[in-house]
Amino acid sequence: MTKETEMTETFESIRYTADVVVTTTDGYVLLIERGWDPFKGQWALPGGLVDPGETSRDAAARELAEEAGVYAAPEELVQVGTFDRPDRDPRGRYVTVAYHLTVIPGTIAEAGDDATNAQWWSLSDLPPLAFDHADILAAATRK
Repeated sequence: MTKETEMTETFESIRYTADVVVTTTDGYVLLIERGWDPFKGQWALPGGLVDPGETSRDAAARELAEEAGVYAAPEELVQVGTFDRPDRDPRGRYVTVAYHLTVIPGTIAEAGDDATNAQWWSLSDLPPLAFDHADILAAATRK
């Protein structure tokens, strides 16, 4: 690559996010109903942007508390993987690091922040999920 090519090359803006798969020991997963577009009214995993100076793990714990009222220490979250398919979000390029947390049945979840609802769903009877969250959920629950 020539220096001239380097100078004219355009760069893609990338947004850094974190998502959390929260499951219970008896086979349920926590989903939030999105309060705005994209996918307003659809179900998704709790998650959001990583703030400046924050790790993805810290962001995941913060977003879980803000969107679903479930509190966990960042070190309780187990990394599932990085999801970076270019078309995973219609707003542009979003790269997410996903985490998994297992909780006991009866853990209270309450919608907050961007969510209009937070609800436990049976892993065997899920609604359609926004973004690539079905893929993230599958990776987190693979045995």
